[in-house]
Amino acid sequence: MDLWGTVLVLFRRWYVVLPTFVLCMGATLFVYIRVPVTYASQGIMLITIPTTGASVPDDPKLVNPRSNPLVTFDYGLNMTASLLIQALGAPEMGERLGVPRGGDVGYKVTNGSTNPELMMSGPFVFVEAEAPDPGTATALVAKVMAQADVELARRQKAVGAPPKTFLTITHVVEPTTPEAKKGSRSRAAAAAIALSLMGSLTAAFAVESFVVHRRARGRRTTGQERRLHAPAPSAPKAEQTV
Repeated sequence: MDLWGTVLVLFRRWYVVLPTFVLCMGATLFVYIRVPVTYASQGIMLITIPTTGASVPDDPKLVNPRSNPLVTFDYGLNMTASLLIQALGAPEMGERLGVPRGGDVGYKVTNGSTNPELMMSGPFVFVEAEAPDPGTATALVAKVMAQADVELARRQKAVGAPPKTFLTITHVVEPTTPEAKKGSRSRAAAAAIALSLMGSLTAAFAVESFVVHRRARGRRTTGQERRLHAPAPSAPKAEQTV
């Protein structure tokens, strides 16, 4: 059926389309109200090298020159940030932090990019948490950032790094004020509206198909009745012979 045929069906069955659409829009409003608003908070961390560098001299009498950690970066910091992101983002770590799987509270740890290929692009670690309560979102970001300090120190001890060379974490951005995210509500409403339109079209075509089928069956029944009640054709008269 072409576009105009569809439009004609909708106009012809308006008494079905209109109530169905109003009912579905009511369901859309209900879905929009019922979907909870989530709040998001963020925090940003930077991994830095100590002022005395990433190594210690073999001779204790020698002293490493002091440097500014904010201008001393190398590939090792990117690798460390990547390892830290993977460790903090593991589901088991979330459970340790009190974030069960499949709940309405969650967080993610990235380097600011959603592309896994760019995971080692810099020594930054971004933390974002979402929760139905703004206070919960802020507290979760702070908890993850505090765990980052613990995790970084634990891993450096595990590899036997000299304490003087331990990398440190600088909190570039403390947990931000939570902001309401209405994207989930909007997506739910859009999906409900799409289902409303599909429901209206389906109802209209179902009624149209039923009516057409009923009319066709009525015409067949009428034709059969006419054939049954029609008088039988008279037999031809035999010719008389002289």
